[in-house]
Amino acid sequence: DGAKVPATSNLVEVSEVGETTEEYSFVAAGETLDLAKLQEAWESGIESVFPYRSKGDEKGKTVETVSFQAPKKTVYTGTGVAKPHVVIPVFPGNNCEYDSAAAFERAGADVSTLIVNNLTPTAVAESTNALVEEIKKSQIIMIPGGFSGGDEPDGSAKFITAFFRAPAVTEAVRDLLNNRDGLMLGICNGFQALIKLGLVPYGDIVPMTAECPTLTFNTIGRHQSRLVRTRVASNLSPWLSKTSVGDVHTIAISHGEGRFVASDDVLAQLKANGQIATQYVDEAGVPGMDLDVNPNG
Repeated sequence: DGAKVPATSNLVEVSEVGETTEEYSFVAAGETLDLAKLQEAWESGIESVFPYRSKGDEKGKTVETVSFQAPKKTVYTGTGVAKPHVVIPVFPGNNCEYDSAAAFERAGADVSTLIVNNLTPTAVAESTNALVEEIKKSQIIMIPGGFSGGDEPDGSAKFITAFFRAPAVTEAVRDLLNNRDGLMLGICNGFQALIKLGLVPYGDIVPMTAECPTLTFNTIGRHQSRLVRTRVASNLSPWLSKTSVGDVHTIAISHGEGRFVASDDVLAQLKANGQIATQYVDEAGVPGMDLDVNPNG
């Protein structure tokens, strides 16, 4: 802000030790070290145990750039409210309900978190009824992520999925989405649940068949935790209605089952419907399959 730093003898003395450059190298004492070679030496030592690079058939693979411009902005048509009410059901093992609630509150929503108690059959039934009542007075359901049920057996948000398939919960969700123009959102386990329920991509809780899309293990065979770049491929969703197709964001990911798998016919339909929301891209904004671009495969 232009304010002058007061003169004082208590200031800490610092020395300049270097500066950043555009080149991926380290220069010191008259020598230049290629950081790419150093990185290779660092990462390749245990590659047989922790693989980190693409297989030959994935490296350099061309990926279509998808662009779907929504013909018009999605407008809420439900009953007018001063603030949208968001219910966040918290299942055993979830760990981002606080972050999710804070994000919605910053955006101006009222938020209720509901602890799903699975200690006894009676507690499960009570939690089911409580969630149904919360959904009835909400405009948004947010399913948080984490390690639902300890990610056992074999991940895939099985407990969350089973809970939402309870007839009373299923009907409450359908009423919210179909009759009251409500919204749903899921992160990590929550997004797994949306897919395993059929809400993505069908918009309804449906029986699963062999033709349904799914999320499965990363091709690398292990958990990935890193920063990635994603490009907005469609702004049809209300969640992306204030973005522009082509916008690139750097976001954090952390998952072991992030690979979306579907048949060619389903993928073609998703593209035609504007349901491919984002794509992994490189520094130039170009989609790719290399693991340094797409951590899932």
